[in-house]
Amino acid sequence: MPRGVFITLEGGEGAGKTTLARRLAEALALAGQPVLRTREPGGAPGAEALRALLLSGDVAWDPVAEAMLMFAARREHVAKTIEPALAAGAWVICDRFADSTLAYQCHGHGLDPAVWHGLYDVALPGFEPDLTLVLDLPAEAGMARAVARGAPDRFERLGPEFHARVREAFRRIAEADPRRCALLDALLPPEPLYAEAAKVLRSRLGAPL
Repeated sequence: MPRGVFITLEGGEGAGKTTLARRLAEALALAGQPVLRTREPGGAPGAEALRALLLSGDVAWDPVAEAMLMFAARREHVAKTIEPALAAGAWVICDRFADSTLAYQCHGHGLDPAVWHGLYDVALPGFEPDLTLVLDLPAEAGMARAVARGAPDRFERLGPEFHARVREAFRRIAEADPRRCALLDALLPPEPLYAEAAKVLRSRLGAPL
């Protein structure tokens, strides 16, 4: 059976990743393509337990410890959920992946990127997304959306300077790896944003959209 395709969606708070992931998964399923929609941190039982600690807990984590927890959750996610789905031929659409740790813990909190690279090499040797859609919008617009949808999590409560650094980090990630990444304007309404994403999936992956 042909191996599936791994697609990640990245971006700051309120960028519309969850909505776009759902829309893409629905369209692929309607076209007859086996698809799995998942998220990070989370996506496997152990990873979901760590998600609760990372997003809802009251601990002010040391940046290295926080990155280690993110990669521990990610390893569980890949081993227990993502790899089996890819091996079965499914297209996997993931709301956040390793780029988020680089953007949030390294560029946002100031963690040395060498720590991120070391953790990646241990947790995910040779593994990377086939395509990453980076949803870009100004940090203030994203935070306004995040506040409107309900009680903020631990990352959403961080200040505007932090979120501005995260936004710039995602832009740099997309610019540094144009083979893997596509930068999309997340100020677009949901349907035009979906149309732009579908165009990228068709041209780069031959998606039946």
